[in-house]
Amino acid sequence: MNHPMDTLLVANRGEIACRIMRSAKAMGLTTVAVHSEADQQARHAREADVRINLGGAKPAESYLRIDLLIEAAHLSGAQAIHPGYGFLAENAEFARAIEQAGLIFLGPPASAIEAMGSKSAAKALMEQAGVPLVPGYHGEAQDLETFRTAAARIGYPVLLKATAGGGGKGMKVVEHEAELAEALASAQRESQSAFGDPRMLVEKYVLKPRHVEIQVFADQHGNCLYLNERDCSIQRRHQKVVEEAPAPGLTAALRKAMGEAAVKAAQAIGYVGAGTVEFLLDERGEFFFMEMNTRLQVEHPVTEAITGLDLVAWQIRVARGEPLPLTQQQVPLNGHAIEVRLYAEDPDNDFLPATGTLELYREAAAGPGRRTDSGVAEGDSVSPFYDPMLGKLIAWGENREEARLRLLAMLDETAIGGVRTNLAFLRRVLGHPAFAAAELDTGFIPRHEAELLPPPSELPEAFWQQAGELFVDTSPARRRADDPSSPWSSSNGLRLGLPAHSTLHLRCQDQQRRLSIDHQPPADTGRPPRCIRKQDTLYLQWRGEWHAVTRFDPIAEVDASHQQAGGMTAPMNGSIVQILVEVGQQVAAGTTLVVLEAMKMEHSIRAPQPGTVKSLFCSEGEMVSEGAVLLEMEEA
Repeated sequence: MNHPMDTLLVANRGEIACRIMRSAKAMGLTTVAVHSEADQQARHAREADVRINLGGAKPAESYLRIDLLIEAAHLSGAQAIHPGYGFLAENAEFARAIEQAGLIFLGPPASAIEAMGSKSAAKALMEQAGVPLVPGYHGEAQDLETFRTAAARIGYPVLLKATAGGGGKGMKVVEHEAELAEALASAQRESQSAFGDPRMLVEKYVLKPRHVEIQVFADQHGNCLYLNERDCSIQRRHQKVVEEAPAPGLTAALRKAMGEAAVKAAQAIGYVGAGTVEFLLDERGEFFFMEMNTRLQVEHPVTEAITGLDLVAWQIRVARGEPLPLTQQQVPLNGHAIEVRLYAEDPDNDFLPATGTLELYREAAAGPGRRTDSGVAEGDSVSPFYDPMLGKLIAWGENREEARLRLLAMLDETAIGGVRTNLAFLRRVLGHPAFAAAELDTGFIPRHEAELLPPPSELPEAFWQQAGELFVDTSPARRRADDPSSPWSSSNGLRLGLPAHSTLHLRCQDQQRRLSIDHQPPADTGRPPRCIRKQDTLYLQWRGEWHAVTRFDPIAEVDASHQQAGGMTAPMNGSIVQILVEVGQQVAAGTTLVVLEAMKMEHSIRAPQPGTVKSLFCSEGEMVSEGAVLLEMEEA
């Protein structure tokens, strides 16, 4: 039976909302965006046909409000709601409320979400279906003693995971029993904050595993198939960074075995729509069921690239009641695709989320085998309330190496300024010989940390010299618009009878230089440097990273340092979840002092050395800015 659908509400934000609306518009649907108060000017709101303000700023006040989302659908005349991923995408209550409101949910039935939404129940179900599992505890009892006993039985290291979770939230690796209590409490708080559910499971932390997942799709007529697989092994903080399809080195027999196991899992729960069954693949070629994500995945574009299919269009057609357009035998597998996730975060500071304004944002040129899915534009601000992903770059090639080189070229063409990002880090991952050789497993980033995360170093003289020359060459100062050939329209420091030179004081991050630039005709240095001038800031690409260079007057400079001796500052914008110490308390090195929440993740601020808490400058629940002093310590 076909269901009428001409207006679609997207209950999400960022790049996934923009991506869903793109397919919906191509199919002639009217698109409805919802946004929080903080997202009034966000790109997904600007691009929709209709936009509705949910109010609030935090997800709990906006994107997680089921009542407001259903009200918005009725208000806009939308017959259907697409949840995207994250937020309420895997919330059975949301799916049920949509159904009860007489609307169409672009996802599986609520019963299927419930079956897989609890990782514990899902594993029990998979055990019955004969799918191999990693040893673990998935029971109802949630006290520390139960987890301590289970972890001892399984054997350390173990992995704590939120039963309702995903995206690395509420997930902790515990190496020793002594770390269990604190890790469990933190993971439970994180899970409660992100999903409204603190329940945890614990399982064996498999060494050198690959993360291989199968994309499944089912219609309302009992048809179900798999659209090949993806390798998502390259992760940081349990979150995927690089994804590719197909998985390098997977034999046709193993692909078939994993694909059929995934279809069996989907059919066991009466699945409808797009879903992903995630497996751990060990070095011997054995695979273990991890979880099923009952939604569209962040990394779905690599599957689209190798199959030539539009998975969002498929979701819309399936929700309308149409049968799947292909059989398993007809599913294409052409070439290779790789995707990287571009995050506003600081790789030099444990990948902590970054906030600020995108003063500069330029995407790689579009073309065959090149795709950028983003949710931002130049001038947008990155807030502390939401996930820090800016977008994704996807490259396709006839083979893996062609895709890799094309993606490297796209990263080189991408320019970002004003907010710290992982752009240069992604370039180092793709350029690493081990990645080029497809030596993939979840320990890839820690194993190659020395090359992927080199310590920040002083910028070399060659950088400053190039920055100075470009600063002068691109200066818009005092030019004669009526006569470009006049010497007065040049900014090269020309003085008749004297050598042409300029003295500049330049700053880049916390480094500065005084330069005397002599103006010679530009030498042919081969490849010209990539730079973009925006008002008084020069953005210069140096060894894969963009640097913002500004000019300053040393005489007018005043020491604005507000750092107090021994002051512990907030590493990013966020809210204070817990203060674990009091004024006058003596603490050992490594003691957790304050827990900060930003972008749905918890970050512990620990004592760098033994000492006494002298003053507290924050309170629980308070929003703090990056660099704000939270407490003052006196060294022992």
